[in-house]
Amino acid sequence: MKNTPKLLPLLALIASTNAFATDGYFAHGYGVKSQGMGGVGIALPQDALAAATNPAGMGLIGDRVDFGVTWFRPQREAEIVGNGFGANGKYDANDTENFIIPEFGYNRVINPNVTLGVSVYGNGGMNTDYKKAIPLFGNTAPRMDLIQLFVAPTATWKINESNTIGVAVNLAYQRFEMKGLQNFALVSDPNFGTPSESPDNVTNKGYDSSYGAGIHIGWIGQVNGAVTLGANYQSKTYMSKFDKYKGLFAESGDFDIPEMYGVGIAVKATPALTLAADVQRINYGDVDAVGNSINNFFSNQLGSKNGAGFAWRDVTAIKVGASYAFNENLTLRGGYNHSSQPIRSSETFFNILAPGVVQDHVTLGATYVLPNKSELSFSYMHAFEEKVNGSGSIPAMFGGGEANLKMYQDSIGIAYGWQL
Repeated sequence: MKNTPKLLPLLALIASTNAFATDGYFAHGYGVKSQGMGGVGIALPQDALAAATNPAGMGLIGDRVDFGVTWFRPQREAEIVGNGFGANGKYDANDTENFIIPEFGYNRVINPNVTLGVSVYGNGGMNTDYKKAIPLFGNTAPRMDLIQLFVAPTATWKINESNTIGVAVNLAYQRFEMKGLQNFALVSDPNFGTPSESPDNVTNKGYDSSYGAGIHIGWIGQVNGAVTLGANYQSKTYMSKFDKYKGLFAESGDFDIPEMYGVGIAVKATPALTLAADVQRINYGDVDAVGNSINNFFSNQLGSKNGAGFAWRDVTAIKVGASYAFNENLTLRGGYNHSSQPIRSSETFFNILAPGVVQDHVTLGATYVLPNKSELSFSYMHAFEEKVNGSGSIPAMFGGGEANLKMYQDSIGIAYGWQL
């Protein structure tokens, strides 16, 4: 992907403070309006960020432009107990704790049956920035920083009065940095050998970039005047490799973005009240760098075809939301989002670097129509504190014991949009 337009890294620099997302490392919702309703949107498009959730939604929003930004504040902590090498204690991962995540969408109706548009958004990411060294990893404070930016050109077709389909090409950019894993690059065990097949490409190599593409397709159907259904499928996004970290990630630095699919329903219960629900599946386990077990470390070197990863399970997210038109100018929103736990208790050790353990989120939101008919929208999300205690999590060669992970999150979003 050497000829990928320079627009992607430039946009990523704007979004470079992306942090942990919330359904695993994906965002709980895309677009401030969706974020205020628990992340729903497969059957309920509300703005020009709709392509991030269901490309077909762009066919139902008209000519539109939206800009937004979200302040995101995750609080993450790791604890090591019972370790024979003296690494016991609590480790604060919040040396960086405030993040800004922008979004942009544009849509144009070409004719009554066709629209063209683009959605630009942070797909997800992960960040831990520890305040002190974790001796089992290395002699400096570990820091992991991953961002994923999507630029999604989108086309929709209205098949008939009730059914719309959409296709988006997900042009993706990733940026990654790792610090503080010196032990995985240098330590050699007489019964095991060198931990990595490329020890010079494990840690402290600065930022590296990766480019790729995938396909996102969707459908929205109007069952009757009150009920709308939707479905989407997003393919795996195949990415170029992180060459600077080919000794860390399985398959010599490969870090693809997993496939995702889901279904949704929206019900107009009254003229003022709309209820919506989505079920979404994210297949983290199909990406070796994310899904491979830490136990692979004992049979395969880091960076090899079957090298160790974070052992994340696939995640199912259930999202419900409500939107109430209080009057012609003010709409209020609320929602709830629950995702299954991606991290096993036996796999918490390596996930000290990626403690994406939150599962339950509550959200609030509102949109106010200004005198010039443009819109100002707000959202708030709180992800409740979740803790995963290790069980047989730290291997004996690292002194045994357990790694316990903890996280909670808050975010506030604001967006401005208008019909063209």
